[in-house]
Amino acid sequence: MKTETTPLRLFLIAGEPSGDLLGARLMAAIQRRADRPVQFLGIGGDRMIAEGLEPLFPMAELALFGVVELLPRLPRLMWRLSQTVARIRKEMPDVIVTIDSPGFTFRVGQRLRRDRHPARAIPLIHYVAPTVWAWRPERARKVAAFLDHLLVLLPFEPPWFEREGLATTYVGHSIVESQADCGDGAGFRRRHEIHDDSRLLVALPGSRMSELGRLLPDFGGAVALLALRFPDLVVVIPTLSHVAATVRAAVARWPVRTVVIEGDTEKYDAFAAAEVAMAASGTVALELALARLPAVIAYRMNPLTVALYRRLVRTKYANLVNIMLDRPLVPELIQEECRPDRLAAEVAGLLGSPSARQVQKDGLAAVREWLGAGGMAPSDRAAEVVWRLAVQRVATL
Repeated sequence: MKTETTPLRLFLIAGEPSGDLLGARLMAAIQRRADRPVQFLGIGGDRMIAEGLEPLFPMAELALFGVVELLPRLPRLMWRLSQTVARIRKEMPDVIVTIDSPGFTFRVGQRLRRDRHPARAIPLIHYVAPTVWAWRPERARKVAAFLDHLLVLLPFEPPWFEREGLATTYVGHSIVESQADCGDGAGFRRRHEIHDDSRLLVALPGSRMSELGRLLPDFGGAVALLALRFPDLVVVIPTLSHVAATVRAAVARWPVRTVVIEGDTEKYDAFAAAEVAMAASGTVALELALARLPAVIAYRMNPLTVALYRRLVRTKYANLVNIMLDRPLVPELIQEECRPDRLAAEVAGLLGSPSARQVQKDGLAAVREWLGAGGMAPSDRAAEVVWRLAVQRVATL
């Protein structure tokens, strides 16, 4: 029999860096509210381990790529899947929390629910909903068949799953815990000797080599055109250490001063210092929205991938900001529209018009609220649900 001094045992599974960050914030929030000892088991990265996770095996083994890269690793991944399920059956934790990475985490949940082992009764919570509103809406019914609770990031997601009978809680997007809206713009300009009158553009061409290869040439061409109209233009490129050398080599010949920076603090300070951003579509678009920095979004993909994407995806927009607003607040230049002349024209339209920038800022204020800014932190909301279900589970034992 468990008492109030018996540790609650939580099994968490994350399969990629973004999930590791979500998991670490969730663990910290659980420990802030815990009134008894807590033990964390499972799979996670360095951030979750730093919060006290006892790892089953390195999270990096779950990193899934394309079909060609995946096939040779499939036998080991299936072995890791079986190992994970076996460990859960052995440990019998009080609750299981799977975080994104549905290719692996959903298979764990489905296997646990199929067998006759007592582990099938452990509450199973998934954090980050599959994007059924964008493609394959039938997935909502499939996940409702094996999950006990779903934690979602966006306010319009719950009805998709509640109509299938799955308890769903909107917790907000963890991007609001990133401090993207707390940058020191004046300090950034001083550190990098950027004059107060200089026009500052933040360029974010992506963090993967494939993205850089596709977007940097177009971004560079756009900057060359912008330099003709804005001779005092300065460009700042936030990047990551593993691609910084590639980025510096590519921008060395750009016709304006270009500052390459690393680290989130520098990036968010640059957001606060800049007037406009030109960015690859992705999570960074939400960081820009949180910082209320007017932006132009661009992306290029393999043509075959684009053809498949356009056949399957149901949304009108690529940028989550525009999807949430259901209108094209932030210009999107995708695939054949992603050209230096189009990019330069859209960015120039924002740099040259304070009123156009203000229109974006006003629209982004609503997006900030929908992401969960200004209230309880998303990780705290998620921790509230996880803790409640874990305590209820213990009370029934």
